[in-house]
Amino acid sequence: MHASQLAETLASQSLFADCEHDELSDIILRGHLRSFKRDQEMMAQGEQGDVLFIVLSGLARVSMIAANGREIILDYAEPGSVLGEIAFLDGGERTASVHAIDPVEVLSLSRTSFADIIHRHQGLAMRVLKAMARRLRQNNAVIEADRAYTSGPRLARFLLRLMMASNNAQGVANDQGQLKIALSQGELGNFAGMSREQINRQLSAWAETGVIGLKGGRVSILDREALMDIAEAW
Repeated sequence: MHASQLAETLASQSLFADCEHDELSDIILRGHLRSFKRDQEMMAQGEQGDVLFIVLSGLARVSMIAANGREIILDYAEPGSVLGEIAFLDGGERTASVHAIDPVEVLSLSRTSFADIIHRHQGLAMRVLKAMARRLRQNNAVIEADRAYTSGPRLARFLLRLMMASNNAQGVANDQGQLKIALSQGELGNFAGMSREQINRQLSAWAETGVIGLKGGRVSILDREALMDIAEAW
């Protein structure tokens, strides 16, 4: 892999999205390719995290177990995503677990190697700090907005977020509005913060009015404009 290829892969909100060509070259040089099988655990909540992963191919689910024992799905990581950066940077425990949904290939980077790269490239540390601040600002905006919406609009927002995450074959949706992941109602509820009964009731209502399609465990967004109107409703 060349630095230009890695730059094209990195997501815009990635920790390394603002890196320069020579910095990416060093990351590639010091990184190691790793592969994970479907359903394999890539990271475990609570373990020590001295490496981070840059997803090169495949799709992974990021989740955490809350204090009440409930699983909360935080995100779906696609190519370009960086995983494990929090524990990697602060030396603490993993805040979430990651499981491969599809076979996943990553570039693994150790904390020791990253420290060497930071030492070689003086501007990299500030770029990483800016990227972390940008992500924190985005996360705060998402949390604030989601709390302001009732369950129906909140579910609509999460479906649109899944659909818009990517328009390529590696993402969670394609340009026809078909969610690539066959999410169970329970898993979708964990992602949107709703009960299975709420999910079932809301999806059935939308299917009856032609906003979405339900077939074989998959959700298709049939009327994106209508779903966007629902998502913006208070």
